[in-house]
Amino acid sequence: MRTKMIMLMVLFVGFSTMAQSKKWTLEQCVAQALENNIQLKKGALSLALQKEEIGIAKANFLPIVNGTASHSYEFGSFIGQSGTRISADSQRNSFRINTSITVYNGNRNKLSLEQSKRNLEVGGLDLETQKDDISLLVVNYFLNVLFNKENIKVANEQLVISQKQLSNMSMLIEAGTRPKSDLFESEASLANDEEKLVTATNNLSLSLLSLSQLLQVSHVGFDTEDVAIQLSNASLIEGDTEAIYQKATGIRTEIESAILKVENTNTDIAIAKTGFLPTVSVGGAVGTSYQHSLGEKDVRLVRDPISGETSLIPNGFGIQLDNNLGYNIGVNVNVPIFNGFRNKINVSKAKIRKEIALCNLEDEKIKLREKIERAYVDSKAALKQYEVSLKSLKSQEVSFKNAQESYSLGVMTSFDFDQVRNRMVVAKSNLINAKYNYIFKSKLLDYYNGIPIVIE
Repeated sequence: MRTKMIMLMVLFVGFSTMAQSKKWTLEQCVAQALENNIQLKKGALSLALQKEEIGIAKANFLPIVNGTASHSYEFGSFIGQSGTRISADSQRNSFRINTSITVYNGNRNKLSLEQSKRNLEVGGLDLETQKDDISLLVVNYFLNVLFNKENIKVANEQLVISQKQLSNMSMLIEAGTRPKSDLFESEASLANDEEKLVTATNNLSLSLLSLSQLLQVSHVGFDTEDVAIQLSNASLIEGDTEAIYQKATGIRTEIESAILKVENTNTDIAIAKTGFLPTVSVGGAVGTSYQHSLGEKDVRLVRDPISGETSLIPNGFGIQLDNNLGYNIGVNVNVPIFNGFRNKINVSKAKIRKEIALCNLEDEKIKLREKIERAYVDSKAALKQYEVSLKSLKSQEVSFKNAQESYSLGVMTSFDFDQVRNRMVVAKSNLINAKYNYIFKSKLLDYYNGIPIVIE
C-alpha cells in the first residue's frame, strides 16, 4: 500500500512539474480565455435560447390540435341521450378533438419568423463583439507580463553592477585608496537595487496572477512564453484615421449588429400594422359522448315504425360512442373594428423604437470613430515617446560608460557614480514603458483595421 502511495505521489509531482513547465503563448491565452470566460458562456446560452425562438416562430405556421376528455356525474332531472327528460342520477363521458390553422393574419407569422432569424444573427454578432473585447484584454494583460519581465532584467543588471561596485570598493578600501565611508554608500546602493528587484518580481507575480485569473487557470507555476520584441522599424500603419474608420464600419460586429437592430424595428412596425388587418382561420372538430344512468343497464327504448311496438335494445359504451359521433368544420374571420386605439399606439411605439435604434447606430459609429482617433493619437504619441526615450537611453549609456571609467580610476565618488547610473536606469525604464505602450496602441489600431493581433 505504501509503495502505491509513493508511486501516486511521484506521478502527481511529475504531472505538476509538466503543468508548471508550460509557457503560454498569446494565441493559447486568447483561446483559453474565449473557452472559459463566464460572460461568453452566458452569451452562448442566450444565443441557444434565441435559436429556440425561431422554432416557436415556425410553429405558428402549423395547425393547432387539442384533445379533450371529461367525466361527470349528473343528479336530478336532465335531458338524456334519447332526448327525453330523465329523473335519475347518471354519469357522462365526452371526448372531443379540435383543430385550427391560421390562413391569413396580415403576414404576421412570416414577419415574426424573419424577426426571430434576425435576432439570432444580432445575438451572434454581439457574442463576437464580446469575444473581441476579451481578446483585447488578454493582449493587454499578456503585454503587461512581458513589460514586467523586461523590468526584472533591468533590475538584475543593476544588481550585478552594484555587486561588482561593492566588490571593487572593498578592494580599494583594503588597499587604502578609498575611505571606509564609501563602502557604506556601495552597500546602500546594493540594498536599494535588491529592493527594486523585489518590487519588479512582485509586479511580475501580480501580472501573471491577473492573466491566469482571466484565463480561469491555476496561478501555480503559470508563466508566459518569453517574446523578444524589437521595434527597430516602428511606424504607424496608417496616416489617416478616416481610412481606418471607413474600413472598420464595414467589418466591426458592433456596427453590423446596430444596423440589423434598425432593420428589426422596420419589422416591428410591419407587425404592429397587422393589428389593423383581419385574421382568417379554418377549424374543425370531432366529438362523441357516453351517458349511463346509475344503477341501470345501458339500454334504450325503440319503436317499430310498422307495428308501433316498443322494445329495449342494448346501448352500451361502444354503441353510444358510435351513435353520438359528430363532426364540424368552419371558417372564422376576425375583423378589428375598435380596440381603444391600441393598434395605432402599437404602431407609434414601433416607430419610436426605430428612432431609438437609429440613434444607437449613430452612437456606435461615433464611439467607433472616437476610439480609432484616440488610438491613433495615442499611438503617435507613444511612438514619439519611444523615439525620444531611445535617444535618451543611448546618451545615458555613453555617460554611464564614461562614469564607470572615471569611477574605476578613482576620480568619481560613489554618490556621483550612482547618480549617473540611476539616470540610466530611469532611461531604460522609460524606454520599456514607451515600447509596450506603443505596442498595445499600435495593436489596437491593427484591431480596428481588421489585422490579426500578433506579438513578435
